Amino acid sequence: MQRDLCPQLVLTYLDPVIRGRKIWTRATLLGLAAAVSALLASTAPARPPGRLDWRPAENKVTADINGWPLDRLLETIAARTRWHVFVDPQARHVVNAKFSDLAPGEALRRLLGSLNFVLVPASNAAPTLYVFSTSRQAATTRIAVPPTEERRSHRLKDELIVTLKPGSDAKIEDLAAKLGAKIIGRSDALGAYRLKFAAAAAAEAARAQLMGTDGTSRVDANYLVDRPPSGEALLPAGGVGLGIDPKPVAPGEGVVVAVVDTAVQGDAAGIKDFLLPAISVAGAATPPADELAHGTSMAETLVRTLAAAPDASSGSAVRILPVDVYGNNSSATSFDVALGIQAAINSGAPIVNLSLGGPDESPFVHNLIQAGHDKGVVFLAAAGNEPVTSPTFPAADPEVIAVTAVNRSGNIASYANYGNFVDVGAPGTSYVTFWGQPYMVVGTSPATASASAMAASIAAATGKRGADLEAAIRQNLAVSPAELAP
Repeated sequence: MQRDLCPQLVLTYLDPVIRGRKIWTRATLLGLAAAVSALLASTAPARPPGRLDWRPAENKVTADINGWPLDRLLETIAARTRWHVFVDPQARHVVNAKFSDLAPGEALRRLLGSLNFVLVPASNAAPTLYVFSTSRQAATTRIAVPPTEERRSHRLKDELIVTLKPGSDAKIEDLAAKLGAKIIGRSDALGAYRLKFAAAAAAEAARAQLMGTDGTSRVDANYLVDRPPSGEALLPAGGVGLGIDPKPVAPGEGVVVAVVDTAVQGDAAGIKDFLLPAISVAGAATPPADELAHGTSMAETLVRTLAAAPDASSGSAVRILPVDVYGNNSSATSFDVALGIQAAINSGAPIVNLSLGGPDESPFVHNLIQAGHDKGVVFLAAAGNEPVTSPTFPAADPEVIAVTAVNRSGNIASYANYGNFVDVGAPGTSYVTFWGQPYMVVGTSPATASASAMAASIAAATGKRGADLEAAIRQNLAVSPAELAP
């Protein structure tokens, strides 16, 4: 597989995690999953405490750090400053520093110890920091963090999701008219309807009435689910091949991964042959032809992870089912996500990738996940990029494998959620191409897509499904309990 997309960047997927480590030969279960397992299964130390207060507006830095690995330091600097940070993949350093109100240059000298660095300013962009042992040209691995997320409730206070009892004579149109609500979403197959009221008070009053209605099975809140960011364009360069081809599969054969996300632009990403006909539960989507969609980056990350497996030369029987829950909207809702999950279950997909989520627990979504899990569907969802120990949903639902992001050293990335709801870890940086332009995607979203690809590889190679497949993923990508501690 080609390893460089441009002179300064090593863009092989997973390279920031495995570069310099001969781990593929240690694969025992299935090349890709076992290799990452070998990296993650060792007992990791607890997160060392410390503080790095980087104040760009004041041009001052204060630190009190004891035992930080280099990656944690660089990830924190990138998050605080939004600099472009590149590091020599061979560079190793344990950070021990205590100082107050130093200028950034002096702070970097104290923080990086014997390592060398160059900070290159730019007139119309953020500066670039190169960290290396002996040669600046060796600083090729990008350290990046996803956009900052804000943890707040996204409840739509003027909406309710109403589910009618099976076989009930109740008519949603009659109920909506009686309550003064508009029906703005529906799934007759589920008997579930999205009602919008004139105000929050009207919705709360309606909830009380509906709970006492014989024909009503349940009444749930509805929540916004933000559209995840897509990725960052890198230096212009030619695209790189996927390194894997789809194996011919007969109808009903192979392994299907449902990617519940935004629309997927198969032609632009070069993955069209891996895609099944798309499903949309949010109306037809027409993403801009020149703009990478999040669903596209997740689907391509999945394919490129399949290409990293040792047996990739023989092709893959894995197919991706795009399930669009955003349409052309700036956000989805838990109602849309639930309909997408139901569509994925009905399609027969044994694996569902949910590179999305938020702080709000939706019983309506959880109910559908439980039903799918009972049928043997394996769900994987993003743990969040804040980082906090507070749960992110649907990742924190017990039937879902919650995926956090690990950095090039195999430790949980400093930007990634790490609470006890987290189950597994996978590489948090992926590199994809879109119309030949390389992009970098960072966070627990690509980590989830990577883990889903590993699950699909195991399923294709071993025939494992349901509980057996879920157990294999939870075991082979497990994160040390010490890493999950606050």
